[in-house]
Amino acid sequence: MSDRILIVDFGSQVTQLIARRVREAGVYCEIHPFNRVSADSIRAFAPKGVILSGGPASVAETGSPRAPAELFTMGLPVLGICYGQQTMCAQLGGSVESGHHREFGRAIVTQIAPCTLFDGISSANAQFPVWMSHGDRVTVLPPNFRVVAASEGAPFAAIADDYHHFYGVQFHPEVVHTPNGRELLSNFVHRICGCAGNWTMKAFRAQEIEKVRAQVGSGRVICGLSGGVDSSVVAALLNEAIGDQLTCVFVDTGFMRAGESEQVVKVFRDRFNIRLVHKDASDLFLAKLAGETDPEKKRKIIGATFIDVFEEEARAIGGADFLAQGTLYPDVIESVSFTGGPSVTIKSHHNVGGLPDRMNMKLVEPLRELFKDEVRALGRELGLPDDMVGRHPFPGPGLAIRIPGQELTRERLDILRQADTIYLDEIRKAGLYDVIWQAFCVLLPVRTVGVMGDSRSYDYACALRAVTSTDGMTADFYPFDMAFLGRVANRIINEVKGINRVTYDVTSKPPGTIEWE
Repeated sequence: MSDRILIVDFGSQVTQLIARRVREAGVYCEIHPFNRVSADSIRAFAPKGVILSGGPASVAETGSPRAPAELFTMGLPVLGICYGQQTMCAQLGGSVESGHHREFGRAIVTQIAPCTLFDGISSANAQFPVWMSHGDRVTVLPPNFRVVAASEGAPFAAIADDYHHFYGVQFHPEVVHTPNGRELLSNFVHRICGCAGNWTMKAFRAQEIEKVRAQVGSGRVICGLSGGVDSSVVAALLNEAIGDQLTCVFVDTGFMRAGESEQVVKVFRDRFNIRLVHKDASDLFLAKLAGETDPEKKRKIIGATFIDVFEEEARAIGGADFLAQGTLYPDVIESVSFTGGPSVTIKSHHNVGGLPDRMNMKLVEPLRELFKDEVRALGRELGLPDDMVGRHPFPGPGLAIRIPGQELTRERLDILRQADTIYLDEIRKAGLYDVIWQAFCVLLPVRTVGVMGDSRSYDYACALRAVTSTDGMTADFYPFDMAFLGRVANRIINEVKGINRVTYDVTSKPPGTIEWE
């Protein structure tokens, strides 16, 4: 990975999308918060170019974030986006002011001069849609800059200093609402920075295998295998890297979907011939959760119980030096954010926060540089079956958090599992499984009156949830046609004893979360 781009984060909600677009162009990149970036760290990272992200602050305010001054003397191409453009201009001798015409949402930009950023996208006097989100704007350009494009609210919507290879755009090319934004970012990393675009999953696989071997040496590694995409890919990669030094522990909580426990054992023990310990702890988990209905307490009990069971199995194996974990890049970004991540805890995550000190093991996290879709690509590269790699995201606590406001019992879990199986079966039959990011059923904490045959029923209501998303950070409900929903509801009510009413959740994220708990 000789070619790499550094993204300096000023706190934009969509900074991760910049990274995704750069990686889609075949170039490796990392996001570093502005207050952890220095001339030394830039030289150590050795990027071929730098992108300055947007952010919520105002450049006009005293003490607002800045890029390291040395960045602009290092001979590196720089692209400033929104706040990034503004701070670059302010730091290089231009002016930025507040209180001008604000632009939020779609805007039309007119290109008024040729620029490498727009090669193959637009030409002089052409107009094209972009996505704006700004209140401040540049009012005076620094020396050597020229205007490339303008909009009604941003006379310097795109600017360029061709000699130093400094560029700025007031709009957000990283979001899908800027139709040609992907191409603009590709032009920056390829045409301006000169990146080859050879970062592939095949290259990552080979590189990561060597890194794991160097880190682990002759040590032994335990991998907590949940059956989800992330832990499955970690296990397959480590198996290729260190073979018999790896032991996978599958703690079966009893909260998996139908058939998933059996598939985990079949794939990893039979197909990959991995050392696998399968611990059925479903009775223990249900006993620990007896009487509990609070969602955060459920998560904490499940997490603590999982660690206890996992630790017991690790002791039985004996002598493990490392624990493998499926931490992904979004987790890493949030953990090093200069804002400290979300201002409040929406819900706790089971794989963030490290290990209890008493476990005395070091972490191996081979996926910590990847986004979710890249993990799937790596899984295919490693030969995992498509139905495992392409599986919808599944929460660590499993079905336990899809029975909100109720005590967990085997009966409720079985009812939910049957309904979920029917729902996903109909989605697959309709050819929609790969179109939808995540789909599942929720067993609601209410019973409703119904009529089945000539008899009165008083059973649970079930909610269906299906969302489209790129990375789970934002999501919208999937617009099923009513015939599909009617078919699913009819099957669930007729085939699942205990449910007599079905609803569909049409909440986007935000304001809702994807899961109900």
